Amino acid sequence: MTIGERLNQTRQTLEANGIPDPETDSVLLLSFVTGLDHLALRLEKNRPMTPEQEQRLASLLLSRTQRQPLQYLLGEQWFYGRRFSVDHRVLIPRQETESLCQLGINRLKGLPSPTVLDMCTGSGAIAVTLKKECPKAQVSAADLSHDALAIARKNAADNQASVTFYQGDLFAAIPAGMCFDLILSNPPYIPSEDCKTLQAEVMQEPVMALDGGDDGLDFYRRLAAESPAYLRADGWLMVEIGSQQARDVSALFAEAGFSDVKVHQDLYGLDRIVAGRRSHV
Repeated sequence: MTIGERLNQTRQTLEANGIPDPETDSVLLLSFVTGLDHLALRLEKNRPMTPEQEQRLASLLLSRTQRQPLQYLLGEQWFYGRRFSVDHRVLIPRQETESLCQLGINRLKGLPSPTVLDMCTGSGAIAVTLKKECPKAQVSAADLSHDALAIARKNAADNQASVTFYQGDLFAAIPAGMCFDLILSNPPYIPSEDCKTLQAEVMQEPVMALDGGDDGLDFYRRLAAESPAYLRADGWLMVEIGSQQARDVSALFAEAGFSDVKVHQDLYGLDRIVAGRRSHV
C-alpha cells in the first residue's frame, strides 16, 4: 500500500474510533513511521510503504485507537519551539503553559542575574524553556516524582540547558536559605472527583500530576503559604490555574500577603495564570 493510501486509511480508522483529531494524528503517525515531514508525505504519496513501516504503524495505530496519548506513542512533545521527551511518567506539556513561560521570561529579562524555581517541574519543559530564553538566569526545578525528574534531567541534557534539580514534597525539596526572584508552578489543579471523568487520553497521564485535592486548590494553598520564605523581597510567584479558579487562587495569594495580584489570560483568552509579588518585609 502507498503512503497516500495508508494515510487515508489511518485517518478513517482513527475517525471511526472517535479519536478527537484524526487528520492531524494520521499525519503525525505516518511522519513518525516513515521519517518524512508533512510536505514530504504529500510529495511521496505514491511511494509504497515497507513491510517494517506497515508493522510499526499497525502497532501504533492499535495503541492510539485504545486512547493512548499520541505524544506518549511518539515519545515527544514540542513546547516553546523545542522538542521534549515524554512518556507515561510525566504530564504532557500543553500549549497554554507557554503563556506562563512567557510571563516569567518577561519578568526575568529585566534582571541582571536572576534566580528562578520551577516547582512541580514534571517533564522540565518550563525550567528548560526559561534557561534557554534567559541564559543568565540560575534555574532550579523540583518535583516529588523520581520518575518525572529522570525525564526532566534528560530533557535538560538534550536541550543543553543547565538546570539544577531537587526531589521532594514542594519546598521540602529546596535547600534551606535558597531564595528566588521568581517561582513558577503548573501544579496539579483538577478536583479529585473530576479526575474520574477526564478525556480518555488525559486519564493515561500521572494522577499525581493532575489531582489537586477535593476542590483542586490544595497545591495553591501550600504554594501561597510557603513560597514567601523562598522569595526575595519583590520576588514573584506565578502559577497556572484552571480557567474557573482565578478568583479563588487570587484570594489565596492576597491572604498570604502578596501584592499586585493579577490574573493573566492564555492564548485562547481564558484565565490561566495568577501572579503576585512578595511585598517588602
